[in-house]
Amino acid sequence: MAVLAFSGWTGIAHAQLLAPTQPVDAIIAVVEDDVILRSELDRAVSNILAQYADRRSELPPENVLQRQVLERLILVRLQVQRAGESGVRIADPEIEAALQNIAQNNRITVDQMRAQLEADGIPFMEFARSLRDEMIVQRLRQSVVQSRVQVSETEVDILLASNSLKTGQVRAANILVGLPDGASAEQIETARSKIEGVRDLIEKGEIEFSAAAIRYSDAPNALEGGDLGWRSYDEVPAMFASMLQGMQPGDVSPAVRGPSGFHMLKLLEVRNDDAQRVTEFSARHIMVKIDDVTSTEDARSKIELLKARLDSGEAFDEVARSSSEDAMTRNQGGDLGWFAPYAFGQSIGDALLALSDGQISAPVLTDAGWHLVQRVAMREQDITDKVKRDQARETLGRRKSEEEYDRFLRQLREESYVESRLN
Repeated sequence: MAVLAFSGWTGIAHAQLLAPTQPVDAIIAVVEDDVILRSELDRAVSNILAQYADRRSELPPENVLQRQVLERLILVRLQVQRAGESGVRIADPEIEAALQNIAQNNRITVDQMRAQLEADGIPFMEFARSLRDEMIVQRLRQSVVQSRVQVSETEVDILLASNSLKTGQVRAANILVGLPDGASAEQIETARSKIEGVRDLIEKGEIEFSAAAIRYSDAPNALEGGDLGWRSYDEVPAMFASMLQGMQPGDVSPAVRGPSGFHMLKLLEVRNDDAQRVTEFSARHIMVKIDDVTSTEDARSKIELLKARLDSGEAFDEVARSSSEDAMTRNQGGDLGWFAPYAFGQSIGDALLALSDGQISAPVLTDAGWHLVQRVAMREQDITDKVKRDQARETLGRRKSEEEYDRFLRQLREESYVESRLN
């Protein structure tokens, strides 16, 4: 089994792993008080070459590829360092659970995974260390965005009112020609000329967008052909969302200046969702609680007496008002309102599905006690508006998170001491 089958993450960490361990031959970069070794870079580059074994022509020249991969390694190292300074830790049991999950996803045991990694020349402890780094980076990201990103109901209202929120999902790819903060006019013009030149090559059919991303993009996902993956339609960063407006699959956007440089997008695919509908029930219930005073058997006896009253013709709501021990619904005649079938648990949901409107169930046991349930009505409810509101809130949160973490990474990179010895 190829080692890539074990990777459930982005490829940043496991990019260090595929080639056999080599002797330390040089320091290739100094990252604050840590170093990246030539052997680490060689292993990472070897992994990329293995991924593109049948498509080597899509890769940039070797010196460009090495620079791209080294920048990835530097960013991972900086994030792990910052996480350590911030108290972010991954405990050994978490690593063990993650390894177990990776093995299960590949339908093998951890011991079998260890053997296959070792057969590929990858020390298992090195694999685990890289996995730990990736988990640390993810936890750092969560910590950063949770402390900085808030979404207000007003923002949700504005997004919904703008009619810009779309259901469905979009898959796009990007190319970035990066610019440093405070870039000079000459740097800006050079970057603009570069991305416009790349766009001309794509438009003329001289190079595929994905190959251009691999060869020319400065974005972290360059070696994935710029693929951003499937996201809910407006989940992409705000600038990308505006660029995608009016585009059809296959279209390539003009170059647009952003905080980190010039961007260009290709819309790869879209898939739309139908209206969101769910089955809901309206029901009433009567409950006899099980507690320290009332045993399961005693509660069952009480509920059967109440069932007998209902069978003799007493109105369900009247029996609920006089005898139900659910204080929340007793005064409403046991009315539970409209709810999804299993909102109150498996046993009540199963009972409702077996009833017709107006029918009363046999006694039903839950963790809270014994129940009698009367199904009042069933409906198919369009919850598209609720789904859209939830989607808007999630979209804003993810969009802000991506923008904030991108800002965090650029600031981290710029304020850190990094010395590249690649050349």
